[in-house]
Amino acid sequence: MAAEQSLDGQSAIVTGASSGIGEATAHALAEDGANVALAARREERLESIAADLDDAHGVDTLVAPTNVRDEDAVDALVEETVDAFGGLDLLVNNVGVVAGDSVDDLTTEAYRTMMEVNVDGYFFATRAALPHLRESSGTLVFIGSFAGQYPRPFNPVYAATKWWVRGFAKSVSADAGEDDVAVTTINPAEVRSEFASETGESFEDRFDEGAVSEPAEIADAVRFAAKQDPSMVSELDLYRRDKLTFF
Repeated sequence: MAAEQSLDGQSAIVTGASSGIGEATAHALAEDGANVALAARREERLESIAADLDDAHGVDTLVAPTNVRDEDAVDALVEETVDAFGGLDLLVNNVGVVAGDSVDDLTTEAYRTMMEVNVDGYFFATRAALPHLRESSGTLVFIGSFAGQYPRPFNPVYAATKWWVRGFAKSVSADAGEDDVAVTTINPAEVRSEFASETGESFEDRFDEGAVSEPAEIADAVRFAAKQDPSMVSELDLYRRDKLTFF
């Protein structure tokens, strides 16, 4: 079996980096020596995380306040990262939002918010990053969801955005694979983080520690995917052990 590649000195962008999976992923990559661009809207939070990464791991960081719904802002994020680090080896498309519930009651505003963040945001970042990932033979990671794999009776629009993510990722892989770009989709079930359920209650508040996945588990999966070479992880599911008994 081929040895895993080192992440030391590589450059990564993590969207949704201000908490949860994104924050944990930034720490996991930095622990292995990667320089990390932190993208999210909460600048003060990103500054704090960047300081933690510097103290704990001594890597270079870039704080990049970014609204992924703004394609110009996403283009600037990628270009600033390439300028700061000399290239791009890894993009982690992690940002996501859930709003509303049933189609009957879903407002147009809530619908558009989910589509613009969960779909447009992933597209804008992927489009901007791909030329650089082709150049570096890099890795593109999409954070999908259990909701993007099975039909579900609540919030079909959120679920549909995650079905889109999986389909887009697989098609990008088919297109970019011949250029040695690895594409991975990671599908968590519930993760104990600030991410909200359809009720508006965060998973961090809803679940006790140990009841569902922790952000660090998903971050470890991202790190594992990023280190594979010459093979790649196409898709990886991370569910709590009793998840399928409720399906």
